[in-house]
Amino acid sequence: MSTQQTVAISKPAHDIHWVNLIGISFFHLIALLAVFPIFFSWTGLLLAFLGNYVFGTLGINLFYHRYLTHKGFRCPRWLERTFAILAVCCFQESPAQWVAVHRRHHEYSDEEPDPHSPVRGFFWAHVGWILVKPPSETRRELYSRYAKDVLRDPFYRKLEKPSVYLGIIALQCIVFFLVGFGVELALGGGLNSAILFGASLLIWGVFVRTVFVWHATWSVNSVTHIWGYQNYDTGENSRNNILIGYLTNGEGWHNNHHADPRSSRHGHRPFEFDLTYWTIRFLGLLGLATHIRETQLIRDAKS
Repeated sequence: MSTQQTVAISKPAHDIHWVNLIGISFFHLIALLAVFPIFFSWTGLLLAFLGNYVFGTLGINLFYHRYLTHKGFRCPRWLERTFAILAVCCFQESPAQWVAVHRRHHEYSDEEPDPHSPVRGFFWAHVGWILVKPPSETRRELYSRYAKDVLRDPFYRKLEKPSVYLGIIALQCIVFFLVGFGVELALGGGLNSAILFGASLLIWGVFVRTVFVWHATWSVNSVTHIWGYQNYDTGENSRNNILIGYLTNGEGWHNNHHADPRSSRHGHRPFEFDLTYWTIRFLGLLGLATHIRETQLIRDAKS
């Protein structure tokens, strides 16, 4: 990417998005408590690991991205609602907002209107764009142009309410702490040990997990538009990045995705393992996923 291109695309002026700035900063600070041995537990570590799959892979990758944004498959309404709640717990904006931004990214990838292109700098693409609030008319335009189908559903309109959206995020924190607290008491532990175990599950199961899922998702916006290889000539800077591909359970095969956005399968080469796709196929075997969109491009991938 040329210096001229970087200079030509200027960052638009926006107001600070205080909810995101405070929330993201707070989550990072609490997650740092995990370095203290007093808050460590193997159960908490396991919850963080499993939570990356349950909330990140199922909520963000499978639901927000491949289901709601690109209609890569269909599933029963009750399962759709469950995935939606898991996605909201990741604190990555409401379903309609996530869908609208990502669809705009595909329409204007690495051009001026792209919400998070690295041509404005790595930090901007990774997290900077989240820390500013676009003008209200821009948000209305995003919704009316890119997310009308989502907002037709009263369930998703309800998730647009800050009290509902933030309430779900807060509720998960309460649940993780109370479960740990209650289990420790039930096993005969004292009050102090119950508080510490509850805090461990909260810190690892919610805050560490959320921060990891954030940076994994953000890396698709930043890293995979700068470093990696291309299987297809897509006319923009999307790349397949091996590290991000495995860390995100398949989202890092980003060039493949840009070549065929509606496909539920992102990994096209044998080594491009795509756990999210195979989860969708497993749901299909159970009769919980139908109309799974496959890709016809694999045979055309560069050797």
